[in-house]
This record gives sequence, C-alpha cells and structure tokens, in this order.
Amino acid sequence: MKLDLLAIGVHPDDVELSCSGTILNEIKQGKKAGILDLTQGELGTRGTIETRYAEAAKAAQIMGVHVRANLKMRDGFFKNDEEHQLQLIQAIRKYQPEVVLANALEDRHPDHGRAGHLIATACFLSGLAKIETKDENGRPQQRWRPKYVLHYLQDWYHEPDLLVDISDVFEQRMEAIKAYTTQFFNTDNGNEGPQTYISTPDFLDSVIGRARMMGKRIGVKYAEGFICEKKIGIRNLDALLQVET
Repeated sequence: MKLDLLAIGVHPDDVELSCSGTILNEIKQGKKAGILDLTQGELGTRGTIETRYAEAAKAAQIMGVHVRANLKMRDGFFKNDEEHQLQLIQAIRKYQPEVVLANALEDRHPDHGRAGHLIATACFLSGLAKIETKDENGRPQQRWRPKYVLHYLQDWYHEPDLLVDISDVFEQRMEAIKAYTTQFFNTDNGNEGPQTYISTPDFLDSVIGRARMMGKRIGVKYAEGFICEKKIGIRNLDALLQVET
C-alpha cells in the first residue's frame, strides 16, 4: 500500500504523543497514513510486549490509520548502522510515503535521537538506486525518497520550523494517547505498576500544555511542532492564505 504519510516512532506511543494530531488531520483530508514502530518497547518499566501491541492497535483504530507495523528492532540497543538502515529502507520503499514524520534528533531518551538520525539516514539512502533491497516476496524494490522528513518534538523543547493546527482533532488525539493505559496515568485500571516519568498526571498535563503553547504561537488553540532539515518552500502565496492565524 502506497502511503501519503508515514509516521515512524522508536517506541509504541511516540507517534501518538508527538504527531497524532497531524496524522488525524491528514486522514480527514482523505490521505493515506500509516505508523511504523521500530521496537516493541520491551524495555518499558510498565506493561508487557503483549499489552503494548494491544494498546498500539487500539490507538491505530482510534486514529483510523491504514496500516501499522513493527520492525522489532531491539529496544535500547538498535544502532544507526547498515543492518538497521537496510531494514528501514525496505519499509520505506514498501510504503513509498511522500512525507515521513520521525523521532526528534536530540531528546531526553537516547533512543529518540538515535532513531531520529537512523530514520533521516534511511530516508536519504532509500533514494539511491544502487542500494538493492527486496520485498517480502523476494522481488527487487524500486528506490524511493520521501519529499520531506519532519522531526516531531518530544520531551526536550526545540524551536519548531513548522507548526500544524490540530485544534479540531485534539480530543481524538488525546483519546489515542490514553489508549496506552499501562503507560500513562489512568484511574480506570488503578494506575497499576511502578511510577515512571510518564505515568504521573503531571506528564499528561505537560502534553496538553505543550500543544496549547504551540497553538498560541500561530493563534490557534492547539498545535504540533516539527523540525525539518530541508527548507520548506511553497509554489505561491495562496498556501499562506489557506492558514488561519
């Protein structure tokens, strides 16, 4: 399935926390969007691999994404090396996304930055014809390079290059985040498990606060921010006039 948008996250829930509003916007516009998790989040303090898969599936259903897959790289120990680059290139060429949403290039969790650089590298290398990969059926894949790689903001603040208004889909976005009942504060299950950095009520409050702060920057209620190493251009000024501020 060719996708318009592929959101890649190193852990299940990275995408929901950081760019699910943008995904929901694109799906509402009739675009095909998918999520690719690099690991199973097996090193997470709370929950299990099985619960993470169930939660990821529920979040995907809430968002209405067209596909969700997991590359099963080793949580905490994957590298930005040839083996992992080729594995990701194969997925990029399979889905042929126009735009990739990726982990932050620098962040509190070392997996996030390492994944951000891995994704950026793989997206570039995927466009080189002399790098040969095959699909699941052993057929040669065509080269493919996404037009843009946008790195979403995670724990650390970075000045965004692009802000997306997610006000209309914010409640649905929060519903997708809360699908991860083992990871985030949830009174329905007694908030079971040891407390972690992300399992307190304050963490979800900070997620909402970040979206409000980003929204204020462009005169809307809620927004998500992205960094792009490639300059973003427009064909004419009509693109600016379509944005309400």
